[in-house]
Amino acid sequence: MALKIYGVLRSRASRPIWMARELGIPYEHVPVIQHYRLADATAPDAPLHTQSPAFLAINPGGLVPSIDDDGLVLHESLAITLYLARKHGGDLAPRDLAEEGRMLAWTLWAATECEAVALQVMKNAPAVKTRDPALYDAGVAVLARKFAVLDRALAAGGGYLVGGRFTVADLNVAEIIRYAQAAPELFAAAPHVQRWITACQARPAFVAMMAERNAEPA
Repeated sequence: MALKIYGVLRSRASRPIWMARELGIPYEHVPVIQHYRLADATAPDAPLHTQSPAFLAINPGGLVPSIDDDGLVLHESLAITLYLARKHGGDLAPRDLAEEGRMLAWTLWAATECEAVALQVMKNAPAVKTRDPALYDAGVAVLARKFAVLDRALAAGGGYLVGGRFTVADLNVAEIIRYAQAAPELFAAAPHVQRWITACQARPAFVAMMAERNAEPA
């Protein structure tokens, strides 16, 4: 099997695994847990983790996910999904240079303008015992403006970000916006975003990925 995907599903490895399932391509999943989640990462019986020498030989940065695609080693989840889409083609991939530019733009927008704030909201949501309500409120205020941008784009694009169809851009952005689902008020104020993420998360490849993720230890 040519493609190996390193990382547990309870990490950003969810993104390339969702993509591989969408594309219907075979892959080997190599679970690599984040070392900080282990009680003792140095124990002789510790599972493969992000500071294990065997994994550091693949990614010296000690972060997941990584892939090895028939000798091409690549890191960064969003770069991996873009690469897989481009390599395997089909509806998820760009059909021309303009679409590729838009897919890159939306991916970078979500990564630079939304991800850190969405994580801040998730970690301080009402259900979290150690939450900071001020950080939650501040994050929601920032994301409300981002959601307004996304809502207008989805309305103009027929429910998707590029080309009027589900593409790697939707997958990448949806996986980042997923963190913000801890704040349902954001989606209530952005109905196009709500319909879009519901449609993205109803896709069989996402459902299968999440079932595998939920089966992992928390």
